[in-house]
Amino acid sequence: MRLPPLPDHAMTPAQRAAADELIAGPRKAVKGPFIALLRSPELLAHVQKLGAFLRFGTSLPVRVSEFATLLVARHWRQQFEWKVHVALALQAGTAQATIDALRDGRRPDTMDADETLVHDFCTELLAQHGVSETTWARTVARFTEAGAVELTGLVGYFAMVSMVLNVGHIPAEPGGDIAPLPVLPP
Repeated sequence: MRLPPLPDHAMTPAQRAAADELIAGPRKAVKGPFIALLRSPELLAHVQKLGAFLRFGTSLPVRVSEFATLLVARHWRQQFEWKVHVALALQAGTAQATIDALRDGRRPDTMDADETLVHDFCTELLAQHGVSETTWARTVARFTEAGAVELTGLVGYFAMVSMVLNVGHIPAEPGGDIAPLPVLPP
């Protein structure tokens, strides 16, 4: 790891306070991107609050949020986020065959209507850095303007988190039976 976990004795008071806030919240630990972000406790505090809203407070169904997160993790080849969110996507009802196709870099043919729309929105946003009027209108019709903005924010949040994890060389947590992402050409 380029940015390994900080031992308690090496933390500044601000880092300790940020770590304590994470441990007391829904994440229950300093792990994943927060290991790297702890180097900037003020940034960590803002990022974790944004992430808590985008993961636990939006108008989007959990299945939609988790599926979008998988699309971002796949795009950024981010093993930590992939491993965490595959389990959550399965719990939310995403089919294993859909996840397997994403893992392999294929467009799944097993997606339901919401997954198809989210796949179109996210892949277009990630590839084109925006979405067409048609994709926007379809997304707003299904999820409202607020939901479409929240979906955009979720993609941006997990892109940032993926970059932090990739730059920090933070590996996926050990254990579990979730297959890692294969390395695919860009």
